[in-house]
Amino acid sequence: MTEFLLSGLIALLILIGSGFVLLGSFGLLKLPNLHMRLHAPTKAATLGLTALLLASALWFSWSEHRLVVYEWLIIVFLWLTAPISALLIASAARGRKPPATEDTDSDRPC
Repeated sequence: MTEFLLSGLIALLILIGSGFVLLGSFGLLKLPNLHMRLHAPTKAATLGLTALLLASALWFSWSEHRLVVYEWLIIVFLWLTAPISALLIASAARGRKPPATEDTDSDRPC
């Protein structure tokens, strides 16, 4: 019974994750400009990859009878770096320096 419920949970996480990754990829292709395109991979694809990594962590933890840590580290890295990379891409698209190297606000375009 436990094996059936765990398999169902893993299958559900895989379906949800692949649906969000597909939605993020579709948004990246179809949205009209760069600023709108940034939301698709940073929001939907991050959530989708998190669900896929959770499914992987559950499966390998259950099948190997030990806690698998690699997927959790990847999830933390993904959630920390996705917003930062989106901010840097958006800053570069506006034609200004990234926030870490920005001296004044006077060189910003209106």
